[in-house]
Amino acid sequence: MNSRSAWLTYSLLRIAFFAVPFGVLYAIGWAWWLALLVATLIAVALSVLVLHKQRSAASESIYAWRNRDRTADDIAEDAAIDGVDPARPEASQQ
Repeated sequence: MNSRSAWLTYSLLRIAFFAVPFGVLYAIGWAWWLALLVATLIAVALSVLVLHKQRSAASESIYAWRNRDRTADDIAEDAAIDGVDPARPEASQQ
């Protein structure tokens, strides 16, 4: 999955998880603000429970996009600021 499709898929699914419950609740006569609140809670719950793989793919693609132009000097500078040896990045994860 390329970077654009990863975040696009994730975003569209999040919107659908909100829009469908909101539309149904509003159509059956709930007040718009109550339908909005309940649809938001449903969307958050579904996103957390169902979209883990899509969220990870979107996150990785955004990370790769943000770091595509990093040079070795940039990496060494970031490591120095963080107090990590750039040759041993696994040492920072302890």
